[in-house]
Amino acid sequence: MASIQKRGPNSYLLVVEAGYNAKGKRIKKTKTIKSRTKKEAEAELARFIVFVESGMYRTPAKMYLPEFVVEWKTKYAQTELSPLTLKTYNFHLENHILPALGHLKLDEIKPMHILSLLEDLRKPGARKDNSNGTLSSGTIEYIYRVMKNVFSRAKDWSILTQSPMASIKKPKVTQQKLKFYDEQEAAEVITLLYKAPIMWRLFCICAILGGFRRGELLALEWSEVDFENHTIKISKSISLTIKSQAIIKLPKTDDSIRTVDMPVWYMEELKIYKERCDKERIALGEKWLGGDKNYVFHAGFGKPIYHTQPSKWWKNFVEKHEFKYVRFHDLRHSCATILLENDVSLKAIQERLGHSKQQVTADLYTHVSKFLSRETANKFNKLNPNIK
Repeated sequence: MASIQKRGPNSYLLVVEAGYNAKGKRIKKTKTIKSRTKKEAEAELARFIVFVESGMYRTPAKMYLPEFVVEWKTKYAQTELSPLTLKTYNFHLENHILPALGHLKLDEIKPMHILSLLEDLRKPGARKDNSNGTLSSGTIEYIYRVMKNVFSRAKDWSILTQSPMASIKKPKVTQQKLKFYDEQEAAEVITLLYKAPIMWRLFCICAILGGFRRGELLALEWSEVDFENHTIKISKSISLTIKSQAIIKLPKTDDSIRTVDMPVWYMEELKIYKERCDKERIALGEKWLGGDKNYVFHAGFGKPIYHTQPSKWWKNFVEKHEFKYVRFHDLRHSCATILLENDVSLKAIQERLGHSKQQVTADLYTHVSKFLSRETANKFNKLNPNIK
């Protein structure tokens, strides 16, 4: 049974019976809400009934944050978040949020607790990855989003009447200046890559020439390589590898699915590499571990490369050769920068990189556009009548 009891001008008490206790007495779950009309209260009661009958309801006064996080993971995060996102959420929960707030009951957590945590995250020593320095503004903003997600579910599921995040403004993110290789630096690092094993050489050069994301290259299969038309098709990504099993991720938008024209010289080298890969696969026979997947770049025996390995390999390679270091993802930025330097349109760059909107491309590479605009203006200096 369920009922609504009016308690004030805009206040209602929701009552839902949830069986009997060991002594045969009825168990009642209650919740006080603020609502302008009885119709709104009835809608909230219907949601409350579903929640109680699902077995998820706990009296807020008795539920600590870690207990609710378990419910959040099983009833929301594991189905609604991608594996990599869930892994990142778990890291921040375990290393930042629960150590600071885990001793509190859900209804004890107030905005001041959240503000104090955000303040502490800006201090030295907040990093939990064995690195020096402070957390970036982007990481702090991400932790804010994790907390907002968790407390929003508590409100949606009628455990809290209001999220403690409701009055907390999202932390500002300081946009860091992009690092990249210009055309000359890219040519130099490509030359250096000819000292590397062929697979890694082609992997890294492909990122520079195609502007591909790391996960897109990890998921690339030979069936998506067209040697006749010199193109590479991007249709999926690998963002996480668990126990040698790749978690395939389909793109969020159709714009990320794209066919990219590649230089003929690169495709000819890729073809030579494929011939070698085909021979190795035949020689392996039953030892092949790739199943029905035929990755262009793999970790041996057809197994997918661990998702963080390319970044680690790239960092070690560049440092070994004492060359200017940029992150592996910055090779993608380098591709866009080189194209901008050569007067390629933003629309063409957007399509090559798989951005959803041209504005995303424009915002991301505004620093390059401003530099090129200044270079263009400087070309008129020779018309200055005061210069002889």
